[in-house]
Amino acid sequence: MTTTTETQELVPAHAEIVTATLPLIGAHIDAITQAFYRRLFDNHPELLRNLFNRGNQAQGAQQRALAASIATFATHLVDPNLPHPAELLSRIGHKHASLGIVAEQYPVVHDNLFAAIVEVLGADTVTAEVAQAWDRVFWIMADTLIELERSLYAQAGVRDGDVYRRAEVLSRVDDPSGVVQVTVRPVGGEVLSFTAGQYVSVGVTLPDGARQLRQYSLINTGGSGDLTFAVKPAGEVSTWIRDNLRVGDLLDVTVPFGDLPAPAPGLPLVLISAGIGITPMIGILEALDPATRVVVLHADRSAQTHPLRERQRDLVAALPDATLELWYEDGAPGAHQGFLSLDGVELPDGAEVYLCGADGFVRAVRDQLSARGITKVHCELFSPNDWLL
Repeated sequence: MTTTTETQELVPAHAEIVTATLPLIGAHIDAITQAFYRRLFDNHPELLRNLFNRGNQAQGAQQRALAASIATFATHLVDPNLPHPAELLSRIGHKHASLGIVAEQYPVVHDNLFAAIVEVLGADTVTAEVAQAWDRVFWIMADTLIELERSLYAQAGVRDGDVYRRAEVLSRVDDPSGVVQVTVRPVGGEVLSFTAGQYVSVGVTLPDGARQLRQYSLINTGGSGDLTFAVKPAGEVSTWIRDNLRVGDLLDVTVPFGDLPAPAPGLPLVLISAGIGITPMIGILEALDPATRVVVLHADRSAQTHPLRERQRDLVAALPDATLELWYEDGAPGAHQGFLSLDGVELPDGAEVYLCGADGFVRAVRDQLSARGITKVHCELFSPNDWLL
């Protein structure tokens, strides 16, 4: 669920300074965020080893996402006529909650970020007045996120940051596509509630001793106490899970979070996915009211690489008013050949649309939907999504 909170405003003097310096900050934002993360990890190396995604850091994806979020929020503060960045804040807040971020960590970010701004722009440019104005931008955004994260912890019934649970692996199923389906249960039998489309952070200790965390969408329904997720071997954590995880092993798993809204009762649905982006759609299909009209569209390289293919077919077949269309680049009987195209696809009027896949796929499909006048789309991405802001 997307949670909207009212943000504070800049006083006129600060708004004037931020407006005047926003182009300069924007022009150097990549250098600033790179300097920020370098300083942060030099001062706190445990954060890179045990909290931040090392893969995203190495590729620069997290830096770009941070830069885009700061620029978007600052622009909103100086131009209230722009749409409120509620979805941006909600995505960040849920991700932070899934990592157990607490208010006490924000000053660490603040100090290293402002040192980076001075490093890149110079003390002559970052005068006391400029620093004070941008300090307000930071703390307005931080306070908004802290409030949201506290609300999420309260909704989950946990103390702030107390999201990690030891969980035992109950089963492991190797899908023909190469995806590994894992079911775990918290030690002690705690039942963690969740809604369709939410995710958990999973932590593993790698050979170099680092504990790395990744987020995986849940693909089962709640209530049993079990948590089931599917892993596509690609990065260091998912590959470790494929190669090493066995029934009976223990993992760090968090309380579920994620801001994909539950489907509105009575509205038709369109579920569009590619590759491992199928996972939140499986979770939605599992929990769906059987009376719902649903159109399911999935794209993949081939039938052999299609994750959870038989499970998707079975779920759609069990719904009386559901249809499934497939696109395979390599082609296959009963599927379109090539990339997913909405040309000729009948979409129900007034449908809620859910979309998940690689960044390029999501961008391309969203453009196709927009061309058909469909702009309200619930997107889920498995990478820092600065382009979506």
